[in-house]
Parts: sequence; C-alpha cells; structure tokens
Amino acid sequence: MNCPKCGSTDCAKDGIVREKQRYKCKSCGYRYTVQYRGISPATRRQALQLYLEGPGFRSMGRFLKGSHIAAYHWIKAQGESIEAIRSATGVDGVEMDEMHTSIGAKKTFAG
Repeated sequence: MNCPKCGSTDCAKDGIVREKQRYKCKSCGYRYTVQYRGISPATRRQALQLYLEGPGFRSMGRFLKGSHIAAYHWIKAQGESIEAIRSATGVDGVEMDEMHTSIGAKKTFAG
C-alpha cells in the first residue's frame, strides 16, 4: 500500500471510517482510505439474475470471473434477506409446466 501523497510504502492502519479501512503514512503523516476492493453490488445482482435464468453455480462463476462458492454465498444471503418479508399465508395452488416426475418404480413388464 503506497501513500497517495508522498508514495511511501511505510503506512499503518489507522481505524475504520464508514466501514472502510483508514491508513496513516508514517513518513508524511497523511491519512487516507483506500478504494472499495470487494465485489461490486452490480456483480452480485448479476449473479442473482443469472441464478434465476437457470445456469449452474460453476458456469456463473466462470461468467462473472469469480468463484462458484462466492456466487453461492451471494445468492444464499439474498434469499435469507428475502425470508423476512415472506408472506405467512399458505400457497393455494402450484402450477407446473413441462415437468415430468416419476414416483416409485416404473410399472413395465418385459415379455
């Protein structure tokens, strides 16, 4: 980490301001914060949109140039935040389209 004022690499952590790490240069005494280094909220939203479209987590990770585990955690956190606003009433009916399920064994006989 280089000081933006003098370019020195001799810097120390100096608290947190608005959830961002603050640093102090030991050479010139200049205090500064760094740019956001995490994944942008736009990328997280894009991961949620991809999840709703249907690709797997690994393909989402490749598309977003990140980890498939990170994409999983972003979507899981989004689902947990939505859980709080979920309706308490039950579901009256469910519509399934282009789905086929098989319960138990198939009843086919040979011969």
